[in-house]
Amino acid sequence: MQKNYNKTLTACYLGFITQAIVANFTPLLFLKFHKDYQIPLGTIALISTVFFLTQLIVDVICSYVADRIGYRKCIVVSEICSGAGLIGLAFLPDLFSNPFIGILISVIIYAIGSGLIEVLCSPIVEACPFEHKEATMSLLHSFYCWGSVGVILLSTVFFSVFGIDNWKWLACIWALVPLYNIYNFATCPIEHPTGGEKGMTIKGLFQVPLFWVSIILMICAGASELSMAQWASAYTESALGFSKTAGDLIGPCMFAITMGISRVIFGKYGDRLDLMKFMAGSGFLCLLCYLTASISANPVLGLVGCILCGFSVGIMWPGTISICSRQLPAGGTAMFALLAMAGDLGGAFGPGLVGAVTQRTNDSLKTGMLMGSVFPLILILSLFLLARLQKSASQKKLSFSNNKRTPHS
Repeated sequence: MQKNYNKTLTACYLGFITQAIVANFTPLLFLKFHKDYQIPLGTIALISTVFFLTQLIVDVICSYVADRIGYRKCIVVSEICSGAGLIGLAFLPDLFSNPFIGILISVIIYAIGSGLIEVLCSPIVEACPFEHKEATMSLLHSFYCWGSVGVILLSTVFFSVFGIDNWKWLACIWALVPLYNIYNFATCPIEHPTGGEKGMTIKGLFQVPLFWVSIILMICAGASELSMAQWASAYTESALGFSKTAGDLIGPCMFAITMGISRVIFGKYGDRLDLMKFMAGSGFLCLLCYLTASISANPVLGLVGCILCGFSVGIMWPGTISICSRQLPAGGTAMFALLAMAGDLGGAFGPGLVGAVTQRTNDSLKTGMLMGSVFPLILILSLFLLARLQKSASQKKLSFSNNKRTPHS
């Protein structure tokens, strides 16, 4: 019986949508938590920190666990945790004298699910026998973008129609997505990225120069993406005079939409495009967007730079994964876990650096964004170095192949 790998791809699409739900739904409720549970806003900010830290820990642990107990069990657990965390968010705060404890427990549970999705969905798709893997990987990652847009817009519509006081019902409704996807992952064909053979160790990976450069690239990609995304709403407010609520919606949504478009373009035309050239062009566009947002005196241009930045960073994450998968086919789970961890590190460090510089320069957001331009700059340099290492590796493979064909005298 022929295996249906399209079902695997659909499950992974829903996996990334699940990740978008757990990452974007709770922040919409921060002010509601502050009002209903009397939790200080400074304390509420810890929710995002706990979410990221949990994902980082899962990234590391997953590289050891997934190969031992199998991809299927781990990815099914990811959906169970995501659904359980969302349902827990609706009920646990009321079961504790301190509601914040219930919120944090829920966040940790669904962050475990999110971390597992981030590490495992890419190698699961990479292991499928699709013809254009780079394009498929880019299209896969676009579903996080569409999921982000969907959860923000649909949640806003729900709150407008039924009132934000009914947010607990919506949390349970969103939980249906991962709960349904449990069946998909339990029944779809799942192959190991190294074909059942043991993948490279973490020590072995770090002995490869190309992998070091890929780690730097992922850190800068994560930092470039989230450093700008975090301030998208501020630019929307200042440029177009929207309210805080509208700014929070339009800025992040437009950023996510352009990022998704970038990934869909490469997903559709990837077989005709050179990945390295597409990434290099995106890197220069990213630097231009940062400079426009930080230097331009015209707030509308600053907004355009902010939105287009989403397009420029869209290919970086899936593109780096595709390059590593092609150059290090034996990389295995450890490779995908470390790349995910590097992206998360950049996402945690970048916005913090921009915020710190902004605070030290009399709340000058433009100065903070100018400092943030160091990330796309390093990203461009890393791409050139990666291209040289790729070329060198290809030449060595060609030389080795020619030597094998040449008979010894």
